[in-house]
Amino acid sequence: MSENQLQGPGAAPASGGGPAIGIDVGGTKIAAGLVGGDGRLLQRAGRRTPRPVSDPASEEMKAEAVEAAVVAVVRELGADAPDAPVGVGAAGWMDRSGREVLFSPHLAWRNEPLQERLEQALGRPVLLTNDADAAAWAEWRFGAAREETHVVCLTLGTGIGGATIVDGRIQRGRFGVAGEFGHQTIVPGGHRCACGNRGCWEQYASGNALGREGRGLVEAASPIAHALRAAVDDDAALVTGALVTQLAAEGDPACRDLIDEMGQWLGLGIANLAAVLDPGVFVIGGGLGSASTALVETAEHSYRRSLSGRGYRPFARVAQAQLGAEAGLIGAADLARRR
Repeated sequence: MSENQLQGPGAAPASGGGPAIGIDVGGTKIAAGLVGGDGRLLQRAGRRTPRPVSDPASEEMKAEAVEAAVVAVVRELGADAPDAPVGVGAAGWMDRSGREVLFSPHLAWRNEPLQERLEQALGRPVLLTNDADAAAWAEWRFGAAREETHVVCLTLGTGIGGATIVDGRIQRGRFGVAGEFGHQTIVPGGHRCACGNRGCWEQYASGNALGREGRGLVEAASPIAHALRAAVDDDAALVTGALVTQLAAEGDPACRDLIDEMGQWLGLGIANLAAVLDPGVFVIGGGLGSASTALVETAEHSYRRSLSGRGYRPFARVAQAQLGAEAGLIGAADLARRR
């Protein structure tokens, strides 16, 4: 049964129900929690995501190792909640039935019958969903998008993920792979993207983009980037988007300029989405979106300057996500409970 079949239309359902286990599987860590019916975390657990080894079977071994790590963390959390259902959110494309991971770029899952394998190992029901869908669901149920009928959630991290909720239903598209907002072409012929195209939005408004711009300042030995250069001892390879965000929050002018520039690009892409989807709120989350209030504020100003027909149509709210890094596991747990 797919998520679209699970979620009824209308306003958000009332909080309640027994606890459920939510899992957020990322490229570097597996975050998990026992979540109450009101969205509160009752217990936390986690593991490092297993990395591949150097042999011909490494990808297959990594896929199995990740599944084993998920099973271990569920058993840890489920010791006192033997009837709790499990929701697993992961980056990638899920089939419409919610049974298989068709493709996950960081987890070596290719046409993986993950739901069946986990249910057999755990002896309890498992719901499989995209991590951005899970995070959006959590923000709609318990966070920044409560009581809104039309929601677009953007998750800013390494790239840009996204999800849309309309009248209480996650919109997954005809083939189940909707929400790849980060791959709209925003600069024709621009920076090469890992997807194979050039000029994708996430090449200008993501953690990777922020790190690339910061490295450029260090490589150029720019005098305005003295704080950034000092933080990495002039080793540009050590510059990350997280470091630039941290220094900007501490008041460094050069890093604040980079955040401002990224916010301009982010707002332009939001205006494009508003023209097509016309939501009531854009929720900006993910590691980067949750960490930088200045980024969200700049993006909103840029969006308001770029929206087509401005002055003759309402503006959607632009809100910073409220649930932070735990949104994915909270949403996955709630979706599993509703099943």
